[in-house]
Amino acid sequence: MRDQMAIGDPVLVYHSNANPSSVVGVAHVSATAYQDHSAFDPKDPHYDPKSKIESPTWFMVDIQLDWIFKESQSLEMLRGVTDLEKMELLRKGSRLSVQPVSKSEFQTIVKRGGKNA
Repeated sequence: MRDQMAIGDPVLVYHSNANPSSVVGVAHVSATAYQDHSAFDPKDPHYDPKSKIESPTWFMVDIQLDWIFKESQSLEMLRGVTDLEKMELLRKGSRLSVQPVSKSEFQTIVKRGGKNA
């Protein structure tokens, strides 16, 4: 996915550790993918001894917040939406930190969340 993410691409902001886990807003990609430097630091909790600088395993992109939803969209709420039945986020056992979202899925969630003034 790092090769597919481009500056300006829209992003749904998802809080996985919130109670409840929810989509809370919209951001956009503000810098293309680059090596995740924390993977190379033994003192960092994200250190990965298998990741090498010359062939890194982990990448990240920078994002910039555009707006926060009027109403957070919890997983429970989204699971009840017919248009989102095939969304990766709602698939049982899905653990990806970055996931593809179709244009229609994105629009459905944005419409439900509402744009804060």
